Amino acid sequence: QVQLVESGGGLVQAGGSLRLSCAASGSWFSLNTMDWYRQATMGWYRQAPGKQRELVALIASGGSADYADSVKGRFTISRDNAKNTVYLQMNSLKSEDTAVYLCKAIITRITGRYNYWGQGTQVTVSS
Repeated sequence: QVQLVESGGGLVQAGGSLRLSCAASGSWFSLNTMDWYRQATMGWYRQAPGKQRELVALIASGGSADYADSVKGRFTISRDNAKNTVYLQMNSLKSEDTAVYLCKAIITRITGRYNYWGQGTQVTVSS
C-alpha cells in the first residue's frame, strides 16, 4: 500500500526557512515504489485551523512545477526519484504560512485518478 511520510516541520521565526520532505513507500498494484512514484504527480497542500485545505505546489513526473500565488518566489518544490522523495523548500516564511502541510501522490491511469495523502507535518511561523 502507498504510504507517504512527511518530515521537517517545526517552529520558525518569520523570515526564516524550512525544508519539508515526503518519503514515499509501498507498492501500488503490481508496481514497486520507484515505478509508481516516478510516474506520479506529487503535491504539497496545507490546512490552517478553521480554513480549507489549499494547494501549495505540484510537481509532475517530468519535473514541471506549479505554485499557489501566495508562495511563488518563496517556496520551491523538487523531487528525487532515486529516493522516492519530494521536497518543499520554504523561504521568507510568514505567519500566514502557519499550517499543517500534507503531501499528496496522484497516480493517473485510464481507469481514473488515484490520490494518496500523508499524515501531515506542522509548520508554525512566529511573528
